[in-house]
Amino acid sequence: MKKSLSILAVVVLLGSCTSKSEWVKNFNSGSALGTSYHITYISKEKLDYQSEIDSVFEVINRSMSTYIPTSDISKINRGDTTVVVDHMFKDVFELSKEIHDRTNGYFDPTVGSLVNAWGFGPGKQMQLDSLKVDSLLQYVGFDKVAITANNRINKADAHIYFDFNAIAKGYAIDRLALMLEKHGITDYLVEVGGEIVAKGENTIKEKQWVVGIDNPQGDDQPKILIHLKNTALASSGNYRKFRIDSVTGNKFVHTIDPKTGYTKNSTILAASVLANTCAKADGYATGLMAMDLEASKRVLENDPYLEAYIIFLDDQGNPQSYVTKGFKALLLE
Repeated sequence: MKKSLSILAVVVLLGSCTSKSEWVKNFNSGSALGTSYHITYISKEKLDYQSEIDSVFEVINRSMSTYIPTSDISKINRGDTTVVVDHMFKDVFELSKEIHDRTNGYFDPTVGSLVNAWGFGPGKQMQLDSLKVDSLLQYVGFDKVAITANNRINKADAHIYFDFNAIAKGYAIDRLALMLEKHGITDYLVEVGGEIVAKGENTIKEKQWVVGIDNPQGDDQPKILIHLKNTALASSGNYRKFRIDSVTGNKFVHTIDPKTGYTKNSTILAASVLANTCAKADGYATGLMAMDLEASKRVLENDPYLEAYIIFLDDQGNPQSYVTKGFKALLLE
């Protein structure tokens, strides 16, 4: 159930400036986790936390990158049972289990073997038919994995392949936010590949942080603008990451349905989720993309701490939106 680079949220800073001598806007940007990042943090003096930012990305990669052969997750995927996972791997594992249960299994990081087979992971792409898909489905299921008391991973089958890419990026953002807060930063906006954590406000302009969410039908202008304060936003959509079979011309999107093993061409075009952590928002945004609209609504209705904006196609193929009350309250008119 691999995620795309997500629907983005381009940072938009609005409002007239006050005295810039009182505050300093610090900014770091670059590439990490297969995407780009932009981090803005405001302080009374010029600061540069680039080395700390690089360290956060490094430890996340060392723990959970399926693209690095020496990472813990890569070793585990190859069947190494001696790996003792760190607290970050354990955090992501336990949150994944929670989201897996609350989405009725539609969020499932053990879907990695299918992600690879469909051509959206670091592993070998396959020519799939129903028999091959069924054979790979036996290696999918978060009920087939566990963390032991000594922090090792127990898999019911050695072929089970973890893929935390649908939640690890959000978790990395949470770790970056924690790093800034440990330095006493109270006003910041951290964005990695479109996922965001916003804290405080843009004190230089005396305005709340405002971000825009892409239009999944290709318009260069944001679909909506939203205020963010002390919250996290993550988005997922099938309109950015897909592949076209060169022989059949069939379109395969990156969202994998862990129930069927096939790519999910649903009527939901995009889902943006607000939560108290970016890892949680990230995981739920992916899970909602694998579900149908009514099932997604039930998940949101049953959790008062989640807010969402879902763009979908109606029976006539026209774009419509479903917006929770809490999300709607933050929209910029």
